[in-house]
Amino acid sequence: MEKAFKNEIKSQFPYLCNSKLLLAVSGGVDSVVLAHLCKAAKLDFALAHCNFNLRDEESDADEGFVATLAKRLQVELFVENFDTEQYAKDNSLSIQMAARDLRYEWFEELRLKHQFDYTLTAHHANDSLETFFINLLRGTGLEGLSGINSDSNKIIRPLLNFSRNEIAAYAKENNISWREDSSNASTKYLRNKIRHEVVPIFEELNPQFLEIFLKTQSHLKENEELVEDYMSLLYPKIIDRTKYGYSLDINYLKKVPNTPAVLYQLLKSFGFTEWNDVYNLLDAQPGKMVFSASHKLIKDREYLILTEKSQIEDKVYKIAKNEDFAMLPMGTFSFSEVGEIKEKTSNCIYVDPEKLDYPLRVRKWKKGDLFYPFGMKGKKKLSDFFKDKKLSLPEKENSWLLCSGDKIVWVINQRADRRFSITSPDQKIIKITFSL
Repeated sequence: MEKAFKNEIKSQFPYLCNSKLLLAVSGGVDSVVLAHLCKAAKLDFALAHCNFNLRDEESDADEGFVATLAKRLQVELFVENFDTEQYAKDNSLSIQMAARDLRYEWFEELRLKHQFDYTLTAHHANDSLETFFINLLRGTGLEGLSGINSDSNKIIRPLLNFSRNEIAAYAKENNISWREDSSNASTKYLRNKIRHEVVPIFEELNPQFLEIFLKTQSHLKENEELVEDYMSLLYPKIIDRTKYGYSLDINYLKKVPNTPAVLYQLLKSFGFTEWNDVYNLLDAQPGKMVFSASHKLIKDREYLILTEKSQIEDKVYKIAKNEDFAMLPMGTFSFSEVGEIKEKTSNCIYVDPEKLDYPLRVRKWKKGDLFYPFGMKGKKKLSDFFKDKKLSLPEKENSWLLCSGDKIVWVINQRADRRFSITSPDQKIIKITFSL
């Protein structure tokens, strides 16, 4: 296996030979063997061990074992203790998910702090097979069926082409000791149940099941790459970056073959789960929305608008009299007295200071707001004003108002209210400018 590992590094991960590596070691056979293989391959690495404090004395014994391993291999060791149960409770996570989040966050902190190039983990072929079944049970796309990635976000998994049996055999042949995690025998965890009860059935039906899976996984990854290449060609024709997110061209989407699959590929990373609702947006009425945990997708005439989910702020910001500048979360206001009205642009207005009632207030618009648009007769509801301007829902949601008392002075960067305009050349003139 040692020779095969060196060949794997040379052919698949040659950049590791000149890199500073952080190796995650639990004390189990997989990570201990990986540490020995890295030493044999003369890689530059240190060890990182997480004590999750879930198995009392067993957890402390694991930590002690890894410390001894680090001394034997003559490499640096980093250890961190976690209150995993409390973290899981505070974040409403399972113990396994809590441990996963804690270790990967810590690995990345270590990597950046000590300038390691990559983090290595000891995931192997059986882990990838178990992940396949887990994703299959939960529902997934092609990427979920193609197993664990060998290289992602500075995390390298160089043992993915080796089986659990190969790793254990290497440990026994070389008299390498390791720690057994007693929780691995429990079938209360989904992964363990798949490992101990599901996979053996397939191996009984076909002893070469793991090898067949690895070949199938390779084909799936090739197909995944093909889809990614196709999507890279479609992406610029369908999607445009906007101020508030992305817009997707509905007409173009309807022309491409297999529109639902294309939509899934475009939007899969934004957390949507109700895919039939997403597809139905293409023919829905403008204003219809579908939500994920983090984003919303809005039908807006000829486009789908993708934007982050944000609550309309009810907070009102105040600007006192005689302030030359007011820096607020949405931008900066500047006030200056001028002798005449010069250029008129969308980001500035000219008002009669005698008509202003301080403190001025800045707030989001709300249903029922109306104003007297400069250059128009009569009053107008803001909702109708926005409709006439054909603003998208994100643009409406991000519209701010500058108010004097209960009157709108300015629909910021869009239209001033004529009630505050200059009516005589002898009046004082205040220029109000807004900038992001």
